[in-house]
Amino acid sequence: MVSAAQEQPRQALVLFAHGARDARWREPFDRLQAKLAAALPQGTVRLAFLELMQPSLPDTLDALAAEGITGVTVVPVFFGQGGHLRRDLPLLIEQCRQRHPGLRIGCADAVGESDRVLDAIAAYCLASLASLASLPAAPGA
Repeated sequence: MVSAAQEQPRQALVLFAHGARDARWREPFDRLQAKLAAALPQGTVRLAFLELMQPSLPDTLDALAAEGITGVTVVPVFFGQGGHLRRDLPLLIEQCRQRHPGLRIGCADAVGESDRVLDAIAAYCLASLASLASLPAAPGA
C-alpha cells in the first residue's frame, strides 16, 4: 500500500542567482533561502548559480531528481530579464529537462520584474532617504 505522502508530487523551489567571485556576495541569497525554508517547513528550497559559485543549476536539479523530487520551480533572483535570463537560462532548463524527463521544471520571471518587489525596493529607498534627515548636519552647512 502506498502512503499519501508517497502519492503526492514532491515539489522544490530553486533560487537561481548569477554568482560572483566574492563569497560574501551570496550572503543575502543564503538568508533568502533560510527565510523560505522556514516558511515552507515541508518543502525543499535550494540555491543554484549561473557561474562563479556552486552549485550550478544542473547540479542542483540532478540532486533534486535523485532525491525523488518530481516538480521544480526555478525563481531567477535577478533584477531584470537580461541576456542571461533570455538566452542562458532557457538553454540550461532545456538541457535539464532532457536529462530528467520525469522532472517537471517551471521557471518564474525575474524577481525584479514583479511590481510587488519593485514596491518593496521603492519603500526601502524612501526609508533610506528619510533616515538621512536624522543624521547630524555636515559642518559648515
